[in-house]
Amino acid sequence: MNNPPRLQSEPGRVVLTGEWTLAALLPELPELQSRLAAGRLGDLSWDLLAVDRLDSAAAVLLWRTWNERWPADLIISDTHRRTVERVSQAPVATDSGAVTVPGPVERVGNLVLGSIENASGLVTLFGQMLLDLWHLARHPSEMPWKEIAANIYKAGALALPVTGLVGFLIGVTLSYLSALQLRSVGADLFIVNILGISIIRELGPVLVAVLVAGRSGSAMTAQIGVMRVTEEIDALTAMGISRSIRVVLPKLLALTAVMPLLVLWASAIALMGGMLSAMLQLDISPAYFIANLQRAVPVANLVIGLTKGLVFGFIIAWVACHFGLRVKPNTESLSANTTTSVVTAITLVILADAVFAINTRDMGIPQL
Repeated sequence: MNNPPRLQSEPGRVVLTGEWTLAALLPELPELQSRLAAGRLGDLSWDLLAVDRLDSAAAVLLWRTWNERWPADLIISDTHRRTVERVSQAPVATDSGAVTVPGPVERVGNLVLGSIENASGLVTLFGQMLLDLWHLARHPSEMPWKEIAANIYKAGALALPVTGLVGFLIGVTLSYLSALQLRSVGADLFIVNILGISIIRELGPVLVAVLVAGRSGSAMTAQIGVMRVTEEIDALTAMGISRSIRVVLPKLLALTAVMPLLVLWASAIALMGGMLSAMLQLDISPAYFIANLQRAVPVANLVIGLTKGLVFGFIIAWVACHFGLRVKPNTESLSANTTTSVVTAITLVILADAVFAINTRDMGIPQL
């Protein structure tokens, strides 16, 4: 620094000399601030012609000294005047004080508006899927087979171990608890009916849906969200590649197709666990269990369970892709939308299961 900033106060007049830049001000800043704050210098005449350089930091310091208004008598070069003018035209930062906590009515209103926005986005995404399917039906060569196969492998094949393990444990637990109650009333043989209908019709589809929502649904949301953060989605659009056909549609088709198979797999493993527990607790042989299972559980229950898997798979992928596309370019939005995706998917799955239960209450239930 060759020419440090200097402030000379004369009667009715303030003269500035030297380099008034951030680098030059830092060593002299405490002294200069104390001198600028002393007295009412903003009402005096100011001479800045001897200032060699003036940057925005120094301009802010002077503008505040002048009480954010131009001095009545100011001698300054045109270049430095433009620098101060840019500072004077900048928006003034206001301190809002304490953070305002929204009231109950405002929170309810925000919740309703957010729900409406999400519902609108889900409907839009569903309509876009129908348009994409219509386009692919007319142009089969554009079908993203590789993306669909990759998603089937990640959401289906890789989910077999965890769904099988959890299904087996649920079957064992349900059979063990049921055996304790049935033995007390001498209805041991009805354990086949309880396990068959409850697992094939209800527990199997819902259990797999919850596991897949937490595993594959969150992964889909995070994957699309990262693509939004890294601007890969925008890059696809810039290259003329449909993001819905290449990114969204393969996930929807893959999870919709693979969920019934996962439901069938988990239900079979759960029944095996229940059969093992029944053999140990109630001395029911596996041959009797399998033979009686066919008589106690009509095929309609299997059809209902697989249909639920189809619908649940679509709901999970649909919600996951929607919230993935809503991610903003920051990590907080990514984590928030991933969490919301899982919670929303599980909620919609339970609602869909309730609708199934109401509409199929007279189907597949043996009349005693």
